[in-house]
Order: sequence, then structure tokens, then C-alpha cells
Amino acid sequence: MRSSSTLPALRILRVALLLLAAIAALVIAFVPGRAQQAASPEPAATLFQNVRVFDGKSTSLSPPSSVLVRGNKIERISTSPITPDANTRVFDGGGRVLMPGLIDDHWHTMFVRPTPPMLMTSDPGYINLLAGAEAEATLLRGFTTVRDLGGPSFSLKRAIDEGLLPGPRIYPSGAMITITGGHGDFRTSNDLPRAMGQMTHGEEVGGFALADSPDEVRLRAREQLMQGATQVKLTAGGGVASPHSPLDVSTFTLEELRAAVEAADNWGTYVCVHAYTPAAIQRAIQAGVKCIEHGHLMDEATAKMIADKGVWLSTQPLLDMSMVAMLGPDQQAQFAQVVEGTNTVYTLVRKYHIKTAWGTDILFSVAGASKQGHMLVDLMRWYTPAEALIMATSTNAELLRMSGLRNPYPGALGVVAPGAYADLLLVDGNPLENLNLVADPAKNFVIIMKDGKVYKNTLPH
Repeated sequence: MRSSSTLPALRILRVALLLLAAIAALVIAFVPGRAQQAASPEPAATLFQNVRVFDGKSTSLSPPSSVLVRGNKIERISTSPITPDANTRVFDGGGRVLMPGLIDDHWHTMFVRPTPPMLMTSDPGYINLLAGAEAEATLLRGFTTVRDLGGPSFSLKRAIDEGLLPGPRIYPSGAMITITGGHGDFRTSNDLPRAMGQMTHGEEVGGFALADSPDEVRLRAREQLMQGATQVKLTAGGGVASPHSPLDVSTFTLEELRAAVEAADNWGTYVCVHAYTPAAIQRAIQAGVKCIEHGHLMDEATAKMIADKGVWLSTQPLLDMSMVAMLGPDQQAQFAQVVEGTNTVYTLVRKYHIKTAWGTDILFSVAGASKQGHMLVDLMRWYTPAEALIMATSTNAELLRMSGLRNPYPGALGVVAPGAYADLLLVDGNPLENLNLVADPAKNFVIIMKDGKVYKNTLPH
């Protein structure tokens, strides 16, 4: 056995090596020119001429307009011509639609490409390389912002913000906080029994954090906030992808949930919880949680409670069983219950006018990630194309603003308006009439701009 005196030193050395590997991976991942980001400095201004604007809020397009971008913000929108100066790049939109970049409010930046065993055993550098590649792919699907609901995405967010890598804006949660055996606990029986103060690989790299008392919950929440979490994520009930956590279980106690809410509230932000069942949802709301993730198994009384309390619901149109083809039969059976509840949850959302955000929650599947835009199209079972696009732009941005002073991007997102961030898509077609356009971004998004920089441009020259 190792002596107790050597354990702290070994733990410090291990963490230092993990950090060095992650940094090296991000440096290696930067390959100039992968996204169509200009090698030369961006021009001082960009002018889009002859575009029809979907502003993220209206159900109709503007008349033919000009949109002037200066730096990383939209400066002016006019139906009259805007005369460019010598330092302005001009794009002739040819009557195409200019719209805000899409926002996915339930994304897992670090968990899309690896499998669960890879997450538990692989070098953090390799996981960061995978996540960096997926971040670029996410941006090139037209998603300029994501709310990350679990995973060690802080370094990747920093690299993207500093311009080292192409990718979306990230609102990170950090490690998913869970209980022993809860959703997000990917340990095996070989990791048991748990010794207090001893962490497994998945915890050390920030994939999840175990907390089995109010004090532990408070500690783990504060750790994520210290690293830059914009919101705190707990798993308040069972889940599909986890090996030990049936859908029907409720996990955290009321006191544990309140400890997380208190910690987040002290930092001026909020707690969101993974929860499917009425019991898990109602306990979370009683504790002061401000956003429920999923909710597919809710009943009418729970929907009314969400609406009456003004709590957000961030949910997904989960309809495709192929999304869990890589999982075992028991987990696929659980996912079938979620799919069966999808129509119910959206019906209740509309009946009780619940504040609802949209996301995808794609895990462990490159093929699934490629369908990110398809899942927005799936909303047409319950919404018009305009309603779906409003949800995926300005409404999702409204939820992001709940991070308050922890918001790393305090300007306006999800809209085309003077003063808003210049996160823009030029679409070849009218998505208010044909939402299927967003399902094929390679063909239909001819310009993708984020923060005033052009990452894709296939306009004819």
C-alpha cells in the first residue's frame, strides 16, 4: 500500500500531468485554415447588401435591407442603401435571408465524440482533440452558441474565445454533479467502495462530480463556479445513458438541492437539473431550481407547477431511436419511454405556456451530432417554422441571460439588431417557409459569421 504521506503528492503530480496534456492537445489541435477563417486580419467592417432579415423575434422577413457589421457587433440595419468605405468588405446577399446564428441550449461539448469507456480511460489531451474537432463542426452547422450541460469544457471555451480554435460560444456548467449511482456516475463496481477524498479518473478530469451530502454538493458547485461555470448542473433523477440509474429514481434530497441553489445564488446565477419524472421535477422546483432539463415524463400537475412558478423548461424533441443505437438493451428501453413522452411534454408546454428552450442533448455519436439541425426541424410537429426558429435564437438567448454577471458574453445574442453580436447566417432560401433548410447547413448556409468573423463563405464570386 502507498503511505498516506505520498498520496497528496501523487495526486498533485497526476493533476499537473492532466493539465499539461490538455494544454498540449489544444495547441496541436490548432490547424490554420480548417474553418474558412481569414488568414489575414478581418476588415474593419462588413456590409451585407440586398438581404431579407429574420431578426430572431418576428414571424416575417424584413424588406430588402442592408446590414452593417463593425468589429464584432451589428452597427446598422437599413432599408435604404448603406455606402461602404474603403475598409468595408461587401457581400451581395442576392435576396437571401440573413438570420441570427443558432443556439443549442443543451449541448455536451466534450461528450459528443467519445464513448463512455473512452471518457473514463483516455488521456485528457485526446478528449480535448476530439472536442476541438467537434467544436469546429458545430460552428459549421450554423450553431454559434451552445450551453454546455456537463463536461470539462473550460479550456476549450478559453481557446475558442482567444481565437486559437474555431467553435461556438460556450456557456459551461463544468462537471455534472451527481450522487453515487446517479445519472452521470459512469464508474464500475471496481471503483467501489468509494473512499472519502479519493476520486476516479472521470472525476479528476472534470467529467462528473460525486456529492452525497449537502456539504459535498455545496463544495462541488463552488468548484465549478470557481472555474467559470455560467450555471450549475445537477442530475436530480435517473437517466438513459448512465449504467446505474433507472429513469424512475429521484436522486438528490431536498436539502442537497437547496445547497446547490444557495451556492449558485450567491454567485448571481442559477441551477438547472436533469429530471424526467414528476417527483424529481417537483422536488427541484421546491428547492428553488430555475430550469428543468428534459421533463419528458411530467404529468399535468407538474406542468402547471412549472408554469405557475415561472420555471424554465429546456427540452428536446427526442423522436429518433437510432440516437441510442450504441447503448445496451436496457438503456434503449429507457429511451423508448422518453420518446413516448415527447409528444406529451410539448402538448403540456403549449397548454400551460411554459417558458421553453430548445436543445439536442446529443451524446457519444458523431452521426447524431450531424443531425443537430434535423432536431430543430422535428419541432414542426408542434410549432411553425417561425416559432421553432424564434425558440432556437432569441428565446434560447433569453435563458442564457439568466447567468447574470457570470455571463461571459453580455451583449445581445440570438437577434439581428443594432448593438447585437454579429453572429449571422446567410441562408440560401427562406427558413420561415422551409425549415428543412437548417438540416443541410453545408448546402444552405452560404455564409457563417461569428463575432464579426467569417468562418464560411461559399457565395459565388
